[in-house]
Amino acid sequence: MIHTKIAESTQHHINPQGVQVNYSDSVIGAAIFDLSGLPKEYFTTADSGDIGWVQTIFQALGLQSLLISSLQLEGFRHAVIHGAGYCAIVVRQRARYTALLVRQADFKELSSSFVHWMQDLEPTILRANPRFNAV
Repeated sequence: MIHTKIAESTQHHINPQGVQVNYSDSVIGAAIFDLSGLPKEYFTTADSGDIGWVQTIFQALGLQSLLISSLQLEGFRHAVIHGAGYCAIVVRQRARYTALLVRQADFKELSSSFVHWMQDLEPTILRANPRFNAV
């Protein structure tokens, strides 16, 4: 199917060492927010049934919105929120914010190209991937 081929090609990236990396394997949770910061969809894997981290992202997006309005700060592209054993990476896309949860150890191995990959990530890839369950 064409959709599957598109999803597969967008999940892989060649890192600077020339090794093909499947970024979606590093993702253990995902949340999609609208541009006002309200959560719309959650995705979990067998490694992450708890979605409590989504509340932290919701609060971070609220803080970001407050800073933009009161300090006229523009240009938010991405943020990394470090937790105990996990990192949440949030990127602003054209019509939404996407937050992905990765293990702290995996995050150390990911490069800035992961953030670039996330900027083009479509929620349909998560919905179509059997590793993810919509909550």
